[in-house]
Amino acid sequence: MNASELRAKSTAEINHEMLELLRAQFSLRMQVATQQTNKTSELGKLRKSIARAHTILRENEMKAVSK
Repeated sequence: MNASELRAKSTAEINHEMLELLRAQFSLRMQVATQQTNKTSELGKLRKSIARAHTILRENEMKAVSK
């Protein structure tokens, strides 16, 4: 998910999206650990998406404080 797509969403929607990303990350980590998948590059993509969501949430918090 792009940062511009996340910025268009509300805080609740971003939190829900981050929860889904964290669940996907956990699932993929378990699959890699049990050697059920070879998609190790997906882990990095998920980590970056989670970090992007955290960044957008923090930006929203800082905007709310400055107003």
